[in-house]
Amino acid sequence: VSRVTAQLLCCIIHSNTTEITMKISAAFAALLASSSQVAAFAPAKLSVRYSTSIRSVTAAQKEFFGITDAAPALSQDELKQMVGYKSVDDYVKSGMVVGLGTGSTAYFAVERLGQLLKDGTLTDIVAIPTSIRTKEQAEELGIPLVTLDTHSKLDVAIDGADEVDPDLNLVKGGGGALLREKMVEVCADKFIVIVDESKLCDGLGPGFPLPVEITPFCHEHTLRTIAALPSCEGCDAVLRMGSSSSNVNDGDEIAITDNGNYIVDLHFKEAIKDAPTMATELKNTVGVVDHGLFCGMTTAVIIAGSDGISVKE
Repeated sequence: VSRVTAQLLCCIIHSNTTEITMKISAAFAALLASSSQVAAFAPAKLSVRYSTSIRSVTAAQKEFFGITDAAPALSQDELKQMVGYKSVDDYVKSGMVVGLGTGSTAYFAVERLGQLLKDGTLTDIVAIPTSIRTKEQAEELGIPLVTLDTHSKLDVAIDGADEVDPDLNLVKGGGGALLREKMVEVCADKFIVIVDESKLCDGLGPGFPLPVEITPFCHEHTLRTIAALPSCEGCDAVLRMGSSSSNVNDGDEIAITDNGNYIVDLHFKEAIKDAPTMATELKNTVGVVDHGLFCGMTTAVIIAGSDGISVKE
């Protein structure tokens, strides 16, 4: 700190206002990067802001003040919070009808919406949740809720994704809410997807099983029919067991969705060659309610990574 003070005094003596401003900014960034005392007393929700501030320091400022790039890496939850908050800050305005996604990343978007409604930054908002657990979270935060029955047109929907390919096609439904998510998000003028960089892929399929929601009636027949589709050749079709909100087998009972249906997870060893064609074949299969391929729906993807936040449209 004493070194920073001395350098600032030199700037003042030479009346270089621009340099003073630059060095004050960098000094605060340096303190935030190195002071465990500051971090210890700071609210947890501000830790992300500190990290992004550190990244805003220029290379020249880092060299002058001896700042290194050894700042602690952000946790996955911090990355999710960054994109969740940014999606609401950038895309939600007062008076809108907003679709609320489901999952660990969408959770932070719902949280942010509740904060901005509570402090008066946003007003006259109504929202449509895509699952029972999102509905419960929104109610706890005091977010006014409606349904598609009364509001068939949405201004914006915000949700996470399990995979995102270069064409912004998505795999969704790891949390079991794929039907309600698609019903709500297809009605939105803008569909904003929020992910951390681990969800980006060159091709859908190998990195995350594709969920397909099916009717309980003759579900084994429907599972075999799906696996035999030309576009699904080579997949391993597995009935989801235990909790519907996870594709990890965590129980002995068949997982049941919020809609009373079952889920088949399709495991691929190679990338899906033609996602739109697969989407059509799955949708046209009798017994299939819907699937987790979201093709041609995305307006923008907000991505949190080691270098900060980026947006792809």
